[in-house]
Amino acid sequence: MKIMVTGTAGFIGNQLALKLLERGDEVIGIDNLNDYYDVNLKLARLDRIKDHKNFTDVRANIADREVIEPLFAEHQPQRVVNLAAQAGVRYSIENPHAYIESNMLGFLNILEGCRHNKVEHLVYASSSSVYGANESMPFSVHDNVDHPVSLYAASKKSNELMAHTYSHLYNIPTTGLRFFTVYGPWGRPDMSPILFAKAITSGEKLKVFNYGKHRRDFTYIDDIVEGVIRTLDNVAQPNKEWNGTTPDSASSKAPFRVYNIGNQTPVELLDYIETIEKHLGKTAEKELLPLQPGDVVDTYADVSDLVKDVGYKPNTTIDEGIKSFISWYKDYYKV
Repeated sequence: MKIMVTGTAGFIGNQLALKLLERGDEVIGIDNLNDYYDVNLKLARLDRIKDHKNFTDVRANIADREVIEPLFAEHQPQRVVNLAAQAGVRYSIENPHAYIESNMLGFLNILEGCRHNKVEHLVYASSSSVYGANESMPFSVHDNVDHPVSLYAASKKSNELMAHTYSHLYNIPTTGLRFFTVYGPWGRPDMSPILFAKAITSGEKLKVFNYGKHRRDFTYIDDIVEGVIRTLDNVAQPNKEWNGTTPDSASSKAPFRVYNIGNQTPVELLDYIETIEKHLGKTAEKELLPLQPGDVVDTYADVSDLVKDVGYKPNTTIDEGIKSFISWYKDYYKV
């Protein structure tokens, strides 16, 4: 298939593009290589795919309508995966405008491109952050998610609402994927695994928020990408059982679906750090701090709908995933 992937210099987008190319798809990759974090890491990721004969590398900002419209018209992708976004819960408190531009305006441009070019299926990144103040565990796609606790989460919830509108109005199949704390080789340097590994290897004091007591459903990158591909191949269908008197938030009369992709095994932060210490062979000095604004205490994915509809369940253990991550980390950062 001809597939447009946004965010191909990013953590998830790059690994997804690599896997799609390996299976024989043509990939039109879009990324603006912004400097939210180290551009050299983004370029190094792109080096893995840039010379593939079926890869087209496009440097563009999805928020730029004048660029995105003709790109869709020129390439006519059959399917689209939108992973380009301004990421980060904490950064959304410091720089809220970046989230509206990329995550809202940019996503609108993607929806419009799908609408006007007869795209067969749009898959897009949502986030476990949308669960916000919800404390019902595990998090189900059928739960209410109307109480986000960060603008980043609000922007991702908005993407789901926007996608439903386009599915309803224009019959565009859309699937939103709520990713749960992704980690692994080639990960973002602003996320905990690299921050922890760098602090441990350099002997710096490790800042551990919520006194290390909050839990995350850490999900390995390969499991995330496999989930994206499975859902991309499984075009969203209307739910014939959907009823407006008892509405289901994860489906619709329109071709609209939402899934969790998580490891279904919440791990306490101190245990996660301990696993990183084990594979680095070094213990960290820790500074225990309160929970930060915008963070949720626990995340825990219910993936039963993903299993039922596409037959997939993430299964990489924390020990396996961290071992692989540390191997890459030592090689890439010359530790």
